[in-house]
Amino acid sequence: MGETWQIAAMNCHYRFYSLESFFRDARDAGYAAAEVWCGPMHVAVDWARRDDSQALVDLAERYGIHIIGICPEQTNPKPANMAARGEGAQARTLATFKNVIDLARDAHAGKIVVTSGWGFLDEPREDAWKRSVAMLRSVVSYADEQGVVPTIEALQCDETNLARSAEELERLLDDVADDRLAVCLDLGAAWRAGDTIPGYFKRFGTRIKHMHFSDIGQVSHLAWGDGARDLPSDLAALARCGYAGPLSFEIVNARYHTDPAAALSQSARQYRAALDTLKEVYQ
Repeated sequence: MGETWQIAAMNCHYRFYSLESFFRDARDAGYAAAEVWCGPMHVAVDWARRDDSQALVDLAERYGIHIIGICPEQTNPKPANMAARGEGAQARTLATFKNVIDLARDAHAGKIVVTSGWGFLDEPREDAWKRSVAMLRSVVSYADEQGVVPTIEALQCDETNLARSAEELERLLDDVADDRLAVCLDLGAAWRAGDTIPGYFKRFGTRIKHMHFSDIGQVSHLAWGDGARDLPSDLAALARCGYAGPLSFEIVNARYHTDPAAALSQSARQYRAALDTLKEVYQ
């Protein structure tokens, strides 16, 4: 059990360290894969330009790391918003996501992570929802042309007024009506909405192609071992649901900024220990 899961490091909590330090530490902690978060201190992408993808690939390969996904910045107040209002903002958003997709294509990353974006609180929510649907259709179409799989995750309630739960995400997918748009199960968003791993798979099944997988306590997106989730139970749930995709350890908390390597190593150790526990149970 679990042999097919690929764990991937993420660089979100390395924002005060160089990207090279991230790849080196990921290798030293035993990771072979990474999902690259496009914080501008590491990989800059906007509507006008993007950093050199070959430089990113060369750096990852220097440390034996395969890039399996690209996660662009896209929550308020970032300029790329799937539900952007106004022709200028919409043009900039689409151009940004095209650059993100091109980066993923050239880095052989295979997939990107997107969201519903967010709407203004002083406008009808449904207006923003319709804009999100329209933009998602354009992004999905371009991603398919470039051989990149777009995966969409729900956000937490303080990040958006659009897709915040599995139920709302399902409605959004129904409205987009394009099976080329896959699902990313973010444990933090699922927890905040009261959703569960089995519940997600009951709704989306094999459409779930990616996971943001981190511990949760008073807040989400912690290193494994710093929260209250039962990691062996979560892995057992994934096995029962038939999930064989990657698990990206999305660690996002200021407590890790001064020693991000410790969080990477701790999460990898916790994961390996949980696998050992599962093997003992199912032998």
